[in-house]
Amino acid sequence: MKNLYLLFFVLFLSACSKEKLYGPFNLKNGQEVELLVDHRYASLNETLLILPQNKQADASLRGFADRKPGYIYRVKARFTIIENPPADGSDRWFDFLRIVSENKYQGTEAFDMTLVGSFIPGGTAILLRKKEDKYYIGENLELTYTTPAVKAQLEEIWQNFLEVQKSWEDKKPIQPKWRSVKATVTHDPNNFGKAYLVQRVDFVN
Repeated sequence: MKNLYLLFFVLFLSACSKEKLYGPFNLKNGQEVELLVDHRYASLNETLLILPQNKQADASLRGFADRKPGYIYRVKARFTIIENPPADGSDRWFDFLRIVSENKYQGTEAFDMTLVGSFIPGGTAILLRKKEDKYYIGENLELTYTTPAVKAQLEEIWQNFLEVQKSWEDKKPIQPKWRSVKATVTHDPNNFGKAYLVQRVDFVN
């Protein structure tokens, strides 16, 4: 009987050891990990690091609805991988679980973000929006500006968005005027955590 129990135990350990591992960090599907979330929300320079390795996490973080620009977070998340991802989607990501720590970013260096870019699927798209004479990326991230010239550039992008939108409504679609537009921004000290201050706008025709 002892030998039978020992056999079952060995088989159990063998099954556990054969559980599939994924990616450079050998993660199990459903494994809980700790991540370091960057302060540069929605930027080209945004990073997501896995801890304690302190290396690029190699997958996106989903479900972190309360994230605020300008804050550095340590969070718990669950690694998820699926066998049959959609054609335009990833087969792996991290699902947000809870915040471990939240710290306000104290630096002042600039970083870049996309205002117009090419996406798959969909092609070239204008991400800038305007509500009540204020400019936004997404629903709530406001873009303020350093000079009237920068404001005029943001307005030009917005007017082109309206032109493109109308062309689709008229069933005579046109593309945006630029292949890409990049904004160089900092955290707005007058509206920290809710706005970026646009320093410069660069157009690529």
